[in-house]
Amino acid sequence: MTNPSLHTPSAAPDPASAPLEFLQHLYAAAVRRAMPLHTLGAFLPPPPKGRTVVVGAGKAAGAMAHAVEALWPQDAPLTGLVVTRYGHTPPRPEGLAQRIEILESSHPVPDAAGVAAAERIMAFPQGLTADDLVLCLISGGGSSLLTLPAEGMLLSDKQRVNQALLDSGANIVEMNCVRKHLSRIKGGRLAAACAPARMLTLLISDVPGDEASVIASGPTVPDDSTCADALAILARYRIEVPREVMAQLHSGALESRKPGDAVFSNSEVHLIATPQQSLDAAAAAARAAGLAAYILSDEIEGESREVGKVHAALARAVALKGQPFQKPCVILSGGETTVTIRARMPGAPKGRGGRAGEFCMGLAQALQGQSGVYALAADTDGIDGVEDNAGAYVTPDTLTQASEKSMKLSTYLDRNDAYGFFDALGALFVTGPTHTNVNDFRALLIL
Repeated sequence: MTNPSLHTPSAAPDPASAPLEFLQHLYAAAVRRAMPLHTLGAFLPPPPKGRTVVVGAGKAAGAMAHAVEALWPQDAPLTGLVVTRYGHTPPRPEGLAQRIEILESSHPVPDAAGVAAAERIMAFPQGLTADDLVLCLISGGGSSLLTLPAEGMLLSDKQRVNQALLDSGANIVEMNCVRKHLSRIKGGRLAAACAPARMLTLLISDVPGDEASVIASGPTVPDDSTCADALAILARYRIEVPREVMAQLHSGALESRKPGDAVFSNSEVHLIATPQQSLDAAAAAARAAGLAAYILSDEIEGESREVGKVHAALARAVALKGQPFQKPCVILSGGETTVTIRARMPGAPKGRGGRAGEFCMGLAQALQGQSGVYALAADTDGIDGVEDNAGAYVTPDTLTQASEKSMKLSTYLDRNDAYGFFDALGALFVTGPTHTNVNDFRALLIL
């Protein structure tokens, strides 16, 4: 099922007669709240005495660049370079002159285009003075899109480590700790390249807790994590790195830039959009339609299918016992769950899908066809993992439909094949790239 426009507010569909359309309406409200053009202007300073240079990376970097071009004084100098995911450069608004170049590279596993983009971005601010301003536009996805492997590490090594981290079930803090220490641009190193200019970092958060040093692995902010932390994570998930790199981690040669470093002395950081703000917007949309709305948390982590089961238990309690909430109501949550890829049996088809779809499989399994419960889980960037859907729906007849097609949900769970399961049921949620990214969005409607 394809969602209508995410950017034009519309009247709320009736929850009782059009539950899936109503869930789409809540998702659209959440995405609109995180659009850069709506949020970025309040944080822009006056033009400096010298030059203004824009650098940045992330799934929202293209939309952030367009917002800066539209909001920056047209008679003030502005140049720049940002990198976003393939296919995530938004259409240029009519009449908007291009002053910031937008590159594209691969996500979630880096590629050579990401390396080339990182090299150009590191070189772009050279020669700046204290009279100049660097606007750094950062959003989720930048860790992969902005790739500059540490000395002694090839791109192929970085790709292998990145894929291993994605498959391991490591959370985003753990993954980005490793990434920061295997990079020449992350962990505050881009800030060092921009000194002594004034630096203003504008962030769209896609991480639980909105920690600036975790978002896109913190290229322009100080980092508290250490090489020892990165070594412990690599050991925990049994991920190998080249011997030369391992030696540098043990010696501390790959340490990131720490709080108190002089490169941050003329630096500011502002969050322009967060998961909590988007959940608040969805809750407000639900309440405007006459429904009670409850936000569990914007920081939920854990194995996606298990998080789905916990949400199912709560929904069933509401539906059957009227506790802890009275129906009808909407239950919302965000955060960043994980998927641990299971080993495949020889000859078994490869699973497809991402966190949202895996959550929906766990949810459907535990709901047991509970009447009156409808759900949508989706990534706010419009892409669940590496597929073309944002997420999926669960309805009271999801399991019945699967049974009629001789599909066993457990089989799809075993091979992490959420895409295959919900595609066969016509229950994929497809939006295309949204040009923002505030992480997971989950909404349960209980009638």
